[in-house]
Amino acid sequence: MTDLEDVDDLVTLVARAAARWHDEIAWIFDATGERLTFGQVHERTGELAAALRGLGVRAGDRVAVMLRNEPAFPLLWLALAKAGAMLVPVNTNYRELDGAHVLKHSGARFAIAAPEFTGLLEKIAPGTAVERVLTPDELEPGSTGEEFTAVGEQPANIQYTSGTTGAPKGCVLPHRYWTTLARGLVTDQPGVSDSDVLLTAQPFHYIDPQWNVALGLAAGATLVVLDRFHPSTFWAKVREHGVTWFYCLGLMPTLLLRADEAPEDRAHRVRAISASAIPRDLHAELERRWGVPWYEAFGMTETGGDLRVGPSDHDEAVGTGCIGRPTRDREVMIADGSGAPVPRGETGELLIRGIGLMHGYHDDPEATARAFRGGWFRTGDLAHMDGEGRVYYVGRTKDMIRRSGENISADEVERALLLHPDVRLAAVLAVPDELRGEEIQAYVVVRDGERLPPDELAEFCAAKLAYFKVPRYWAYRDSLPLTPSERVAKGELRKAANPLEGSYDRTARAWR
Repeated sequence: MTDLEDVDDLVTLVARAAARWHDEIAWIFDATGERLTFGQVHERTGELAAALRGLGVRAGDRVAVMLRNEPAFPLLWLALAKAGAMLVPVNTNYRELDGAHVLKHSGARFAIAAPEFTGLLEKIAPGTAVERVLTPDELEPGSTGEEFTAVGEQPANIQYTSGTTGAPKGCVLPHRYWTTLARGLVTDQPGVSDSDVLLTAQPFHYIDPQWNVALGLAAGATLVVLDRFHPSTFWAKVREHGVTWFYCLGLMPTLLLRADEAPEDRAHRVRAISASAIPRDLHAELERRWGVPWYEAFGMTETGGDLRVGPSDHDEAVGTGCIGRPTRDREVMIADGSGAPVPRGETGELLIRGIGLMHGYHDDPEATARAFRGGWFRTGDLAHMDGEGRVYYVGRTKDMIRRSGENISADEVERALLLHPDVRLAAVLAVPDELRGEEIQAYVVVRDGERLPPDELAEFCAAKLAYFKVPRYWAYRDSLPLTPSERVAKGELRKAANPLEGSYDRTARAWR
């Protein structure tokens, strides 16, 4: 039987899982109660791969898929991998403009969608390469006797970034991207095995549920799929399904912590939680509340899983912003503007290299060239490394505010605002200023029914940060636009023709 170390493609990964855990439950879809065994996943993906070939899907083709969290999505992904084609996930929130961009830019020949989306795709298909739009039910299962093979560097996805600025770019992800990511989570932290029950709550068009599928197949672990993330019922689902490990990111930890405490908070089987961008000031409280360690992890759509905090560093890392050490298949460097390494302890850009990274941005050689420097991928994140080789996140290179000669991290100001018990969401941006170069504007979403005067929030902020980091402008919103990765889509906020309209100016003490 193939050893996991020798698996570098999704086709072999599915076959190996079916051989080892044929009758064990691979997937549970919470919303419908549907369950599939590893053997059924192997069989159905083979039937679908044959059906796709019968439809005319050829090796190298791109197929757009617009489905919610239902079995058809991961089945089609793995079937396309078997057929030698590439999945192009389409965000289910997309409409005419952004949907047309993905279809046209990817060059997808076919689009498979839920009935609720076929009308939209048929409307935007003219002017793209799409020859036919159909639903999963229109695919006639083919023969299961056909043999399917793939190689590690064969593209499996064109995965469009959620992107906080500009149009989404299509990351060309090879099979090895997924197997490298999954294998690292089995052999290293968190050491997932066939005794684990995993859970994912992100939409399938995003990258997390897909690598959770690959991880479950690699480990023989059951994967529970929620319809989406619901903060008020999330932990109830964790308890109901006996979940032992899950991953979350963005605003999810903060939203979970905002829910009222309950006596059953610690009544669960979770042994560890992995998360990206754990709010460092809330990290210890997250662990106290649910009685389980939260481990920071860093990765990107372009690169997969890159750094993780392990058990030996956990206690020292809590609340420090530490994102861990490089995973087994990664090297990292903290570099200056010329690409040379900076001394330990100094801040620079985080660069990454290793196996299983994206091949580049689809049909965008200029963006690909900008992203890679001498074999290193430029993350656009600022970080520093300590003497032990642990990396600490500082902020985004494009999310730094230059005010009167001072560099201010928007992330740091946002974290301070989120410490206020009545602040639900916060985003901080730079706005031009003739005197200081840039000023700070804060967008804030407060709890329902709460009244928070801007001066009160400013005073709260001033007690946490240096005076020059306190925002001058304050804008209140009922909600903020989010990316699929549960981060504030600052690019949408920056599109405002007059970003200061409706804001409170703390210097002038007046609303604009």
